[in-house]
Order: sequence, then structure tokens, then C-alpha cells
Amino acid sequence: MAQEARLAEQDARVAGQAARLAEFERRLGLNSSNSGKQPSSDGLKRPARVSNLRAASGKPSGGQKSHPGETLRRTATPDATINHYPPACATCGEPLTMAMAANHVTRQVPAPGRLTRGFDLPAPQPLIVTEHRAQFCRCAACGSETRAGFPAAITAPVQYGTRIAAFVVYLLHYQLLPEKRLATLMADLFGVKLASVTIARISQDCAARFKGVGATVRDRVAAAPVEHMDETGFRIGARTHWLHIAATILLTFCRISPKRGSLLAHATGIVVHDHWKPYYT
Repeated sequence: MAQEARLAEQDARVAGQAARLAEFERRLGLNSSNSGKQPSSDGLKRPARVSNLRAASGKPSGGQKSHPGETLRRTATPDATINHYPPACATCGEPLTMAMAANHVTRQVPAPGRLTRGFDLPAPQPLIVTEHRAQFCRCAACGSETRAGFPAAITAPVQYGTRIAAFVVYLLHYQLLPEKRLATLMADLFGVKLASVTIARISQDCAARFKGVGATVRDRVAAAPVEHMDETGFRIGARTHWLHIAATILLTFCRISPKRGSLLAHATGIVVHDHWKPYYT
């Protein structure tokens, strides 16, 4: 009888512990989406507020076969023409002149038009196209042909100009305009029809050009006699990432990392921080 009583007591104790554990799990699972808690109480582990409600279509991503597309095409009547001539023969090094031009290849780039007078926006107008012609010159000494080079920024047979690219980067990364709305704005205001892949390429090209600038700012901040460092969490998709900053009075270096403790390396001098333990390492 005593043994049966002990077993019953143990069963009751286990049942009570299981109930307490279930209550703790329920409390830990509460958030602003399944209870009356404030959204600010969710902290960095808050669930994604909006999930993707679109069902899979089964079609591959990108433009479909029946889609007409908006590929940038050449024009037979450019508004301006710039000729480029090779300075010397690529074979023997003799100087070349414009009179020796025998042929050419072309590349086109839209350029913005002239502004009207007065304190107003210019009237809508089509893009002005400039055609760059790289001339082939035949050497009088050896008879071989040498082609001139295009400017470094002209890399494709047809491409958008640098001002269009700058405007896209400004609206996308400073004004934080979504890609689809940015494409609509460019089409409505300027008649420039940009695909999402083109906007992404313009952004990536800009980032590649400034990669060295970021590394220089990072090294100068790390070597400064006094720098301030901090980090803050934010969401990318449904995951928490960390925005790390390191700054002096003149420079600020920002970096995104999935790890909170991924602090700026090789920092010297005095570091001003909020006494979080990893800063002391």
C-alpha cells in the first residue's frame, strides 16, 4: 500500500510538472500576432508581419516567351556623333591621322537634352542619342589597320548614359523607391523603360566602383585615435541581421553581418561604446 501511494504521488508530481512546462511554453510563444502584447515587446525575434500570399505559378522567373520585352535598341538617326581616332598604328607604331580612316564601329548612349530657360521643369522630350564611332585607320607605312578605343564608360553597343544611372541609384538607395515604382517613374517622366535586371545591374556597377572607397573609410576609421562603435539589429527577410557602425567625427563605416559580435577588426586607440562585453575583446 505504501508503494502504491508513492507511485501515485510521483504520478501527480509529474503531471503537475508537465502542466507547468506547458504553461511556460505557451507564455514563451506569445507575441503581438497571437495575443494582446504590444508589437514593441516582440524584440528582435518578432515574426515576419507579412508572408508571401502569392501561389507558385510554375513558370520560370524573368521575362516569359510571349512577353514583348523592352530591350534598348539602336537608332538609325543619332542626335550627335563623336568620332574616335587611334593615335598610332598598333603594328609598327607610326602616327595615324583622321585622313587615314578606313572604317568604323559604333556604340550609342542616350544623353539628356538641354534645359529650357525660366524657373520651371523642361518639357518632356525623347532621349538624345550620342553615337560614338571608333575609327579604323590604315597605316601608310605598313598598311595594317588600327581601331581606336571607346571611352572607358562606353562598354556596350547600346547602353544608358551615366546621368540615367546616377538618377536610378539616387532614387533606389537614397530615396528608397522600390524597383517597380522606380521603373514606372522613369517610364512616365523620361520615357526610359527599365527592367528590374537593368536596375539591379546599375546598382551593382555603382557598388563595384565604390568598393575601394568603403575599404579606405574602414581602414582610416580603424586607425583613428578615437572612434565610436555600435550595432543594431534589423530584419532582412525573416532573419535578424546586424548593422555595425564605426565612426569618427568625419567618417562613418557601415557593415551588415548575420553575427552580432562581428565587430570592426584591427581597431586601435580609444573606442567609445556602450560597454557590451565583446567590445573588450
